[in-house]
Amino acid sequence: MTKLTSDTQANLELFVAETKASQLVWGMRNEEGWLSCDSSEFENSEVMPFWSSEEDAKEHNIEEWADFKVLEIPLDIFVEDWLLTLAEDGVLVGTNWNAQLEGKEVEPQDLAKMYID
Repeated sequence: MTKLTSDTQANLELFVAETKASQLVWGMRNEEGWLSCDSSEFENSEVMPFWSSEEDAKEHNIEEWADFKVLEIPLDIFVEDWLLTLAEDGVLVGTNWNAQLEGKEVEPQDLAKMYID
């Protein structure tokens, strides 16, 4: 049962809290690489979605994303490596997208700061 709601700010806060607790982040990958798509908030921007629970990630492992595998990323590697690389590449982070694919799209460095507090 998902904890995600239509409140994207609450979903972002849940993302940070749950990933801190589990020390895991969940994403999707296929033979071509990690899932990314065009931003719905920012023109000419790419966003890579991640979830704080395997179950919520699997909710999206259907239709056009059915060929992806849901995989875990250790939180320390996500924060120390992934967020730096995504920032360098200008890719936004989509956090805990709900069933309607709604979720905050944040700058990687802004998300990294949330783990320092």
